[in-house]
Amino acid sequence: METEELGFIGVGKIGLPIAKRLLDAGYRLRVFDVDKTALSRAVDLGMHVESSPAAVATVVQTVLVSLPTPDVVKEVVSGPNGVAHGRTVKIFIDLSTTGPRAAIEAATALRKSGAVWVDAPVSGGVSGAVAGTLAVMVSCPNECFEEVRLVLRNIGKVFHVGKSPGMGQVMKLANNILSATALAATSEVFIMGVKAGLDPNLMVEVLNAGSGRNNATEVKFPQGIIPRKFDLGFTSGLMYKDVKLGVEEGEALGVPMVVGTAVKEAWRSVVDQIGGDKDSTTFIQLLESATGVIVKSPK
Repeated sequence: METEELGFIGVGKIGLPIAKRLLDAGYRLRVFDVDKTALSRAVDLGMHVESSPAAVATVVQTVLVSLPTPDVVKEVVSGPNGVAHGRTVKIFIDLSTTGPRAAIEAATALRKSGAVWVDAPVSGGVSGAVAGTLAVMVSCPNECFEEVRLVLRNIGKVFHVGKSPGMGQVMKLANNILSATALAATSEVFIMGVKAGLDPNLMVEVLNAGSGRNNATEVKFPQGIIPRKFDLGFTSGLMYKDVKLGVEEGEALGVPMVVGTAVKEAWRSVVDQIGGDKDSTTFIQLLESATGVIVKSPK
């Protein structure tokens, strides 16, 4: 049987390792990205480059995208050279975090071309993309879920969280608000502990043995912050974008987002003062700058 072809748009920091997982699973990939360097890396791996999103959607029936913002997703879907102008696309799988309202709007535009929209935002970062251990939050009609699952099982654990456009996005925003909150709160307590004289490595051990355990204590502090690497692959700008989208969605649903709003403002400060292009683990540098305390291994 001929190997199935997939389209993939957005072969950047997390998109490329996801695409490589699919390539390694036996799919042929037709790809597009506005970044020529990213495309060069994709070619080196054996992927075939197309000239536009529309061109991708004219040679394959299933297109996956991994894109940074809602506006970029909208442009890729319904812009002058968007996927909606493709002649063969039947299923559009959005791995991005765009928020439910953007997903609903893009799904409506795509529906006119006869394609099915699938929410499939992922969590697990670059390391999860490389290892194929992402959490994949799928929202799509029941009748196409099995076809979608067969593709996405190659990149992680697939959850069918809903049937309508946007439901997967709500799940992802819930996840990222908690992730952002954990990193912010954990940063504060590590600054407090180190200033009081505690060893941050010992703090990691104690917290991971107790009820304060979270992804920041298990991964971000021991791997990125205490060794001063700040290289886990997810920027502060993207974290702020996701928290902002999540808070806006909660407020639109009439949910008091008191903690979420405070976390959003904290991340806004990090973006403004440290830089949105920096790794999200640099959150702690905002507190270090204010206190003169550096969280690192004692000499």
